[in-house]
Amino acid sequence: MKGIITVLGKDHVGIIGTVCTYLSRNDINILDISQTIVGGYLNMMMIVDLSIVKKEFTILVDEMVELGENMGVAIKMQHEDIFNSMHRV
Repeated sequence: MKGIITVLGKDHVGIIGTVCTYLSRNDINILDISQTIVGGYLNMMMIVDLSIVKKEFTILVDEMVELGENMGVAIKMQHEDIFNSMHRV
């Protein structure tokens, strides 16, 4: 199973490191990553592998939201299938 993670907010030191540390500690592998900084704002998108994660998906989603709030950014994680369905034309 794959997931899509987005991180949006004012750029500052430690955002990527903190997100990557969380992912590593939860056995989430980054398959692809893209980031852009425009006018001091970070927009990052990751495709991640959730196949060996031990926690329930809803717990991961809640923890990622809390992680983002603690850093002053918005973090959202969705199942790849839901993301694809929402963006299908």
